[in-house]
Amino acid sequence: MVNHGSPVGFILLGFCEDPRLEKILFVVVLCSYLLTLLGNTLILLLSTLDPRLHSPMYFFLSNLSFLDLCFTTTCVPQMLVNLWGPTKTISFLGCFVQLFTFLSLGTTECILLAVMAFDRYVAVCQPLHYATIIHPRLGWQLAALAWIIGLVESVVQTPSTLRLPFSPHHQVDDFVCEVPALIQLSCEDTTYNEIQMAVASVFILVVPLSLILVSYGAIARAVLKINSAKGRRKAFGTCSSHLIVVTLFYSSVIAVYLQPKNPYAQERGKFFGLFYAVGTPLNTLIYTLRNKDVKRAFRRLLGKEVEPS
Repeated sequence: MVNHGSPVGFILLGFCEDPRLEKILFVVVLCSYLLTLLGNTLILLLSTLDPRLHSPMYFFLSNLSFLDLCFTTTCVPQMLVNLWGPTKTISFLGCFVQLFTFLSLGTTECILLAVMAFDRYVAVCQPLHYATIIHPRLGWQLAALAWIIGLVESVVQTPSTLRLPFSPHHQVDDFVCEVPALIQLSCEDTTYNEIQMAVASVFILVVPLSLILVSYGAIARAVLKINSAKGRRKAFGTCSSHLIVVTLFYSSVIAVYLQPKNPYAQERGKFFGLFYAVGTPLNTLIYTLRNKDVKRAFRRLLGKEVEPS
């Protein structure tokens, strides 16, 4: 895969022109990473140990937690090293692993969030048939489909990006090895790669997001037909956490991959890319803080909730 134009490594510039900002970001990223590890590990533990969370919704949530753990562990340790010290290099192999993992797990998360929206649609709009439609076998199939699509996307796009001949300075104007920054670093015509990225963005970002919006449109109509205010609050409560996660995730990803090509957009894209890599994996904490079932499961794990006789 490595041609004569492939560098031995890259320099991840980040915000190297402002060392004080980098020190502040180091603390923010470190705290975020520790919270990500804690929150996602807790979700995985509760989903495994508590029988009351053995449902499709929490099966998909545990997949999301595992995905986010892998996602952050791939990029954040390298990011912390680069933010703290003067050395900001990453090897070609490290860049390959980072890019491959980013594309694979990012794509998987796009599909998985659409699957979770479908799960909430069936739960709200077809509650009597939920157990029949979203049965365990279908849950495994949908989760496997999300992971397979993510793997295929990464296998296709990673080699074509890293085969590009890069400028001699090897300076990537970003915190991580991302497709847009690497394409910008190339010293030859990148039309094919840009078209490939645009097509992938449509199928992986626009299509799942459209399905999510359609699902929530149907959910909103169904909820508004409920006469009881308590019933409406309960129905919205089952979806609000997922909707917040979708908003945070897609807003940052779209800002990174669908931004125009100009210096201002590139600089703004760095901040969104940083949030995409560090902030969105905190989304499972939203479920932890907002979901009553998860909080009750946590109290049962600590032995602070007495089971009814």
